[in-house]
Amino acid sequence: MTWANPGYFWLLLLIPLFIWLYIKREKNPATFTLSTINAFKGRKVSWRTRLSWLPFALAIVGYAIGIVALARPQSSDSYSTQSTEGINIVLALDISGSMLARDLEPNRFEAAKIVAGEFISSRPNDNIGLVVFAGESYTQCPLTTDHAVLLNMVNSVEMGLVNDGTAIGSGLATAVNRLKDIDKGSKVVILLTDGTNNSGTIAPVTAAEIAESFGIRVYTIGVGTKGEALYPIQTILGIEYMPMQVEIDEASLQKIAKTTGGQYFRATDNNSLRAIYAEIDQLEKTKLKVESFTQKEEHFPPFVWGALVALFIALLLRSTLFRRMP
Repeated sequence: MTWANPGYFWLLLLIPLFIWLYIKREKNPATFTLSTINAFKGRKVSWRTRLSWLPFALAIVGYAIGIVALARPQSSDSYSTQSTEGINIVLALDISGSMLARDLEPNRFEAAKIVAGEFISSRPNDNIGLVVFAGESYTQCPLTTDHAVLLNMVNSVEMGLVNDGTAIGSGLATAVNRLKDIDKGSKVVILLTDGTNNSGTIAPVTAAEIAESFGIRVYTIGVGTKGEALYPIQTILGIEYMPMQVEIDEASLQKIAKTTGGQYFRATDNNSLRAIYAEIDQLEKTKLKVESFTQKEEHFPPFVWGALVALFIALLLRSTLFRRMP
């Protein structure tokens, strides 16, 4: 219960004053002189005398109820509706052999999968898919809101599933193909690679122009330290890690991002990679729409009627049964 005009309750403080004035009046009645009171001895007090206070009490009750009516008691029902507009995101992950370089822990490939999993878990309302590429590209998981399935698909990605190489343009084109027909919500590609485009039939810039034509924003991430890193090299004795110069085509990645309205980032270690995904998370916020409704119901009419009835009865008694009472 709420009150629209609670300030009227201050008028209730006048009730003690009214009672005090009434009592004072009753204690000081009008007087007249008699030679004797023998005629009144032994007579019982009439019920009208005993109930002479009743009209006043009813008037006080009517006054109090009237104040409550003026304060306007109300009840309200509040409810809200909430809707989310998720973002459509495709993660394009490089799985070429160079992703096994150990400048990130335990290597670039595993670090990228771990951070991608954290990013997916942090965005429960988004439609997210996974594309992987090396010398070729394919869709590992189509767009889905079932993130448990998606996380399993991320964790199951392995090296060597396709021919080695780095087909950045093909990877981006495959991701664009997954997003181009979606007409609701923002469309984003997060492309992570550690090299330069040396495979595939689509140039990275061409793929970027296609993405831009479909309103798809591309964030590119170059993974690798600056300088040398330990790369896996196939020898007659097996895989050995040897220091090699890190080469990332940052110019192409920057042009892809600029063409589509995205941004380019460079991840040189695990912490910087995690920070990049956190920044993208802030740049691409899910839209949350909340509509609140409040419906109020007035409850003062019964109090108005109660006050009128009490005051009417008080007036009626005062002018009939108790009309001769002082």
